[in-house]
Amino acid sequence: MTALQRTLRKTLGAWLAIGLLACAACAQNAATTPPQAKSVTQTAPAQANRDPLAGRKRLLVIADLHTGHQTAHLASASRALGELARIGSESGAYVAILRTDTQLVTKGETWGAGDYAKGGSKQSRGRSLDYFDAVLFFTNGELDLSDQQKQDLLDFIAKDGKGFIGIHTATATAYGWPEYGEMIGGYFDNHPWMVADGRVIVERPDFPGMAGYAAQPSLRDEFYQMKAPYSRGQVDVLMRLDPATVDLKAPMVHRTDADFPLAWIKSHGKGRVFYSALGHTDESWDDSRMRDMLRAGILWAMGGEGSASDPHPPTADSRND
Repeated sequence: MTALQRTLRKTLGAWLAIGLLACAACAQNAATTPPQAKSVTQTAPAQANRDPLAGRKRLLVIADLHTGHQTAHLASASRALGELARIGSESGAYVAILRTDTQLVTKGETWGAGDYAKGGSKQSRGRSLDYFDAVLFFTNGELDLSDQQKQDLLDFIAKDGKGFIGIHTATATAYGWPEYGEMIGGYFDNHPWMVADGRVIVERPDFPGMAGYAAQPSLRDEFYQMKAPYSRGQVDVLMRLDPATVDLKAPMVHRTDADFPLAWIKSHGKGRVFYSALGHTDESWDDSRMRDMLRAGILWAMGGEGSASDPHPPTADSRND
C-alpha cells in the first residue's frame, strides 16, 4: 500500500467517526426534547359561561321616569339607583341590577339590538323576570309596558311568589292600570306640604328595620297623601306621618281621617309587596334609618325574615314625649 493510499484511509476513517458521533448526538437530542406543541391556531374547548350571580338574591331595579314628570324626581331617582346598589352590596343581602327601561319586565325572550339582536352576527339573549327574586320600581307615569308585560309582572308576584318593592313615585305610576294599583296598595294623591319637617308614628316596631324610626321619629322628606285603592283593610301600615306635625288645613289635603301612611307591606297572591313613600330628598338617602328600613323591606319582599302582612286600624302613638 502506497503512502497516498494510507493517507486516504486515515482521512476516510476520521470522517466516518465524526459522522457516527453526530448521528448519536441527534438521536440523544430527539429522545430528550419534548414533542413539539400543537399548532397555535388550535385552542382548548371554550368553557361554558358561568353566571357570576349564581346563588345570590337578585333585585331588578327600574328607574324609568320618561312617561311621567321629567324634572321633579330626576335627582332623587338617580340617587336611589346608587344607594340601592350600595345597600345590597354592603349588606350582602342582594345584588341590584339597575335599569332605566322596562325591557326585562317580561317572561318572554329578550335580545339586544343591532348585531346583538336575535339572528344578528353577535346575537345576545338577555334576562327575563324569571332570573330575579324581586322587582323594584322608582317610576313615574304610565310606563311603556305591553299588556303581556303587565300580566307577566302580576304573575311574577301573585303566581310565582316573588317580591315587589315600590319607592316614592312608584305610587304615582300606572294610574290607567288598576290592577297595578291593587297590587301596590294605593295611588299618590299629591304632597300637600311639599318637602317639610315632620315626625312619624311607627305602627309595627316589631318589623325588621323599624327600630331607628321608633327611637328617633323626626325626619325631613316629601310626605305623600294616598287615595284609593289604599285601604287599611288591604295593607299593613308600618309607619305613618304624625298629623300633629303638619298643617291639616293646607289647600291640597284631601283626607279627612288624617291617615298618611309612609311605609307598608301587603300580600299579593303568593307574593309580597313592600312600599316606602320616602326617598325624595338627599337627607332621606343619607339617613341610616331609611337604608335599614329599605334593606329589611326588600329582604321581606324576597321571602325573608319578618311576619306576614297583618292589616290593622291606625295604632295610637305610644310614645310619652
